[in-house]
Amino acid sequence: MRGSDPDATLYWLARLIHGGEDPRYIARRIMIHASEDVGLADNTALQTAVAALHAVEKIGYPEAQIILAHAALHVARAPKSNSACRGISLALAHVASEAPSAVPLHLRDAHYKGAAALGHVGYAFPHDDGRGWSEQVYAPDVPPGAFYQSDARESPTFERRADDYWDQVTGRPGPRRFGGKR
Repeated sequence: MRGSDPDATLYWLARLIHGGEDPRYIARRIMIHASEDVGLADNTALQTAVAALHAVEKIGYPEAQIILAHAALHVARAPKSNSACRGISLALAHVASEAPSAVPLHLRDAHYKGAAALGHVGYAFPHDDGRGWSEQVYAPDVPPGAFYQSDARESPTFERRADDYWDQVTGRPGPRRFGGKR
C-alpha cells in the first residue's frame, strides 16, 4: 500500500487472508496506513478504512476479503502525504524536550469578572472576519513550519487545495517540504 503498487497490495493481502489472519487486524493496519501514508492527500482513505473495519466486524469471511481489498486498494492508489505523521512526531519531540510555552494572554479564558485586569482580552474570533481567519499568535515559541510541513505535490489533493486556499487567505505561502513548489 505504501508503495502504491496495487498488485503487491492484493498479493500480500491474499497471503494474510490465506494464512488465517483476523480480518479486524488487517483492517486496523489499513487504517494506520490510511492516516500515516495517505493522510491529508486524500482524507477519504481513512474513512474507507474505518468503514472497512466496521464492515468486516459485521460480515466476516469470506465476503470480508472484498471489503479488505477495497480499502487496501484505496490506500494503495491514493496520493501520499505523511505530513500529519511527521508533524505530530516533531511536535511530541518538542514538547518532551522543551519547557512548556505560556498560553498567550488573548487565548486565555476571558469569561469571568477580572479577566480583563489580567490581560485576558484581545482574542479575534476568526468567524467575525470575512475570510474566516484572523492573524493572531497561537503558539509564540513555535515558528511556522516547525511541525507542519505540507507534502502537497502537483496533484489536486486535499492538502494541495488547502495550501492554495490558506496561501490566498493569509497572503503568504505556508511551509513546504518538497522544494517550495506546489
